[in-house]
Amino acid sequence: MHGVVLITGVMAAGKSTVAQALAERLPRAAHVRGDLFRRMIVSGRADYEPGDDGEGEDQLRLRYRLSAATADAYAEAGFTAVVQDVVLGAGLAAYVRLVRTRPLHVILLAPDSEAVAARETGRVKTGYGAWTVEELDRALRTRTPRIGLWVDSSGLTVRETVEEILAGWERARVV
Repeated sequence: MHGVVLITGVMAAGKSTVAQALAERLPRAAHVRGDLFRRMIVSGRADYEPGDDGEGEDQLRLRYRLSAATADAYAEAGFTAVVQDVVLGAGLAAYVRLVRTRPLHVILLAPDSEAVAARETGRVKTGYGAWTVEELDRALRTRTPRIGLWVDSSGLTVRETVEEILAGWERARVV
Protein backbone atom coordinates (compact mmCIF):
# COMPACT_ATOMS: atom_id res chain seq x y z
CA MET A 1 0.00 0.00 0.00
CA HIS A 2 1.34 3.37 -0.96
CA GLY A 3 0.18 6.83 -1.97
CA VAL A 4 -2.04 9.15 0.06
CA VAL A 5 -5.00 8.30 2.26
CA LEU A 6 -7.38 11.02 3.41
CA ILE A 7 -9.43 10.17 6.49
CA THR A 8 -12.21 12.68 6.96
CA GLY A 9 -15.48 13.08 8.80
CA VAL A 10 -17.08 15.38 11.34
CA MET A 11 -15.36 16.41 14.57
CA ALA A 12 -15.28 13.54 17.10
CA ALA A 13 -15.82 10.92 14.36
CA GLY A 14 -12.56 9.25 15.38
CA LYS A 15 -10.34 10.55 12.58
CA SER A 16 -7.16 11.08 14.63
CA THR A 17 -7.34 7.75 16.42
CA VAL A 18 -8.23 5.77 13.30
CA ALA A 19 -5.59 7.53 11.17
CA GLN A 20 -2.91 6.75 13.76
CA ALA A 21 -4.02 3.12 14.03
CA LEU A 22 -4.12 2.72 10.23
CA ALA A 23 -0.66 4.30 9.83
CA GLU A 24 0.69 1.90 12.46
CA ARG A 25 -0.64 -1.06 10.43
CA LEU A 26 1.14 0.02 7.23
CA PRO A 27 4.78 -0.90 6.62
CA ARG A 28 6.01 2.68 5.99
CA ALA A 29 3.58 5.47 6.83
CA ALA A 30 3.32 9.04 8.10
CA HIS A 31 0.32 10.53 9.92
CA VAL A 32 -0.38 14.06 8.66
CA ARG A 33 -2.62 15.89 11.12
CA GLY A 34 -4.48 18.65 9.26
CA ASP A 35 -5.38 20.56 12.40
CA LEU A 36 -1.68 21.01 13.15
CA PHE A 37 -1.49 23.52 10.29
CA ARG A 38 -4.33 25.55 11.85
CA ARG A 39 -2.58 25.55 15.22
CA MET A 40 0.67 26.78 13.65
CA ILE A 41 -0.93 30.19 13.15
CA VAL A 42 0.18 31.99 16.30
CA SER A 43 -1.59 35.30 15.81
CA GLY A 44 -4.34 36.34 13.44
CA ARG A 45 -5.94 32.91 13.35
CA ALA A 46 -9.54 32.89 12.16
CA ASP A 47 -11.36 29.60 12.65
CA TYR A 48 -13.86 28.60 9.98
CA GLU A 49 -17.43 29.03 11.19
CA PRO A 50 -20.83 28.33 9.60
CA GLY A 51 -21.40 30.58 6.58
CA ASP A 52 -17.86 31.99 6.68
CA ASP A 53 -16.65 33.21 3.30
CA GLY A 54 -13.82 35.43 4.55
CA GLU A 55 -10.60 34.96 6.48
CA GLY A 56 -11.75 31.75 8.19
CA GLU A 57 -12.41 30.11 4.83
CA ASP A 58 -9.10 31.40 3.43
CA GLN A 59 -7.21 29.88 6.35
CA LEU A 60 -9.10 26.60 5.97
CA ARG A 61 -8.07 26.42 2.32
CA LEU A 62 -4.47 27.24 3.29
CA ARG A 63 -4.56 24.37 5.78
CA TYR A 64 -5.78 22.02 3.04
CA ARG A 65 -3.05 23.15 0.63
CA LEU A 66 -0.38 22.65 3.28
CA SER A 67 -1.56 19.19 4.31
CA ALA A 68 -1.90 18.07 0.67
CA ALA A 69 1.62 19.31 -0.12
CA THR A 70 2.98 17.59 3.00
CA ALA A 71 1.24 14.35 2.07
CA ASP A 72 2.72 14.56 -1.43
CA ALA A 73 6.21 15.10 0.03
CA TYR A 74 5.91 12.05 2.30
CA ALA A 75 4.57 9.95 -0.58
CA GLU A 76 7.43 11.11 -2.81
CA ALA A 77 9.84 9.90 -0.10
CA GLY A 78 8.22 6.44 -0.15
CA PHE A 79 5.78 6.73 2.74
CA THR A 80 2.04 6.18 2.68
CA ALA A 81 0.75 9.54 3.88
CA VAL A 82 -2.34 9.16 6.06
CA VAL A 83 -3.95 12.60 6.27
CA GLN A 84 -6.71 13.32 8.76
CA ASP A 85 -8.83 16.43 8.76
CA VAL A 86 -12.40 17.67 8.54
CA VAL A 87 -12.91 17.95 4.77
CA LEU A 88 -16.61 18.08 3.92
CA GLY A 89 -18.96 19.40 1.25
CA ALA A 90 -17.43 20.87 -1.89
CA GLY A 91 -14.12 20.99 -0.02
CA LEU A 92 -13.72 17.23 -0.47
CA ALA A 93 -13.62 17.37 -4.28
CA ALA A 94 -11.31 20.40 -4.04
CA TYR A 95 -8.97 18.49 -1.70
CA VAL A 96 -8.83 15.54 -4.09
CA ARG A 97 -7.62 17.96 -6.78
CA LEU A 98 -4.92 19.36 -4.46
CA VAL A 99 -3.22 16.00 -3.90
CA ARG A 100 -0.86 15.17 -6.79
CA THR A 101 0.09 11.68 -5.58
CA ARG A 102 -1.63 8.65 -7.01
CA PRO A 103 -3.17 6.48 -5.80
CA LEU A 104 -5.34 8.60 -3.53
CA HIS A 105 -7.76 6.87 -1.17
CA VAL A 106 -10.58 8.69 0.64
CA ILE A 107 -12.09 7.28 3.81
CA LEU A 108 -15.07 9.09 5.28
CA LEU A 109 -15.89 8.13 8.86
CA ALA A 110 -19.65 8.59 9.23
CA PRO A 111 -20.85 7.53 12.66
CA ASP A 112 -24.40 8.63 13.46
CA SER A 113 -24.92 11.95 15.24
CA GLU A 114 -25.79 10.24 18.54
CA ALA A 115 -22.45 8.40 18.56
CA VAL A 116 -20.62 11.62 17.67
CA ALA A 117 -22.37 13.56 20.45
CA ALA A 118 -21.43 10.85 22.96
CA ARG A 119 -17.80 10.86 21.77
CA GLU A 120 -17.65 14.67 21.93
CA THR A 121 -18.90 14.61 25.52
CA GLY A 122 -16.17 12.13 26.47
CA ARG A 123 -13.28 14.07 24.90
CA VAL A 124 -10.87 16.43 26.64
CA LYS A 125 -10.72 18.70 23.59
CA THR A 126 -13.88 20.23 22.21
CA GLY A 127 -14.32 20.94 18.56
CA TYR A 128 -17.84 22.12 18.13
CA GLY A 129 -17.69 25.80 19.21
CA ALA A 130 -19.89 27.60 16.63
CA TRP A 131 -21.10 24.34 15.09
CA THR A 132 -23.54 21.77 16.38
CA VAL A 133 -23.15 18.04 15.89
CA GLU A 134 -26.42 18.01 13.91
CA GLU A 135 -25.30 20.87 11.58
CA LEU A 136 -22.04 19.19 10.70
CA ASP A 137 -23.68 15.79 10.33
CA ARG A 138 -26.24 17.32 7.94
CA ALA A 139 -23.44 18.93 5.89
CA LEU A 140 -21.69 15.59 5.76
CA ARG A 141 -24.72 13.64 4.59
CA THR A 142 -26.33 16.16 2.23
CA ARG A 143 -23.49 18.23 0.76
CA THR A 144 -20.48 15.93 0.68
CA PRO A 145 -19.88 14.01 -2.56
CA ARG A 146 -20.23 10.23 -2.16
CA ILE A 147 -16.68 9.39 -3.16
CA GLY A 148 -14.31 6.94 -1.56
CA LEU A 149 -15.23 4.54 1.23
CA TRP A 150 -17.85 5.68 3.75
CA VAL A 151 -17.67 3.80 7.04
CA ASP A 152 -20.43 3.96 9.64
CA SER A 153 -18.20 3.50 12.65
CA SER A 154 -20.97 4.14 15.21
CA GLY A 155 -20.65 0.76 16.88
CA LEU A 156 -17.14 -0.18 15.79
CA THR A 157 -13.95 -0.20 17.81
CA VAL A 158 -10.86 1.48 16.38
CA ARG A 159 -9.46 -1.92 15.41
CA GLU A 160 -12.71 -2.91 13.70
CA THR A 161 -12.81 0.42 11.84
CA VAL A 162 -9.27 -0.10 10.55
CA GLU A 163 -10.21 -3.64 9.46
CA GLU A 164 -13.23 -2.23 7.60
CA ILE A 165 -10.95 0.29 5.85
CA LEU A 166 -8.44 -2.37 4.86
CA ALA A 167 -11.23 -4.64 3.58
CA GLY A 168 -12.62 -1.79 1.46
CA TRP A 169 -9.22 -0.49 0.31
CA GLU A 170 -9.98 -0.66 -3.42
CA ARG A 171 -13.41 0.98 -2.98
CA ALA A 172 -11.64 3.84 -1.16
CA ARG A 173 -9.46 4.59 -4.17
CA VAL A 174 -10.69 7.72 -5.93
CA VAL A 175 -7.82 8.29 -8.38
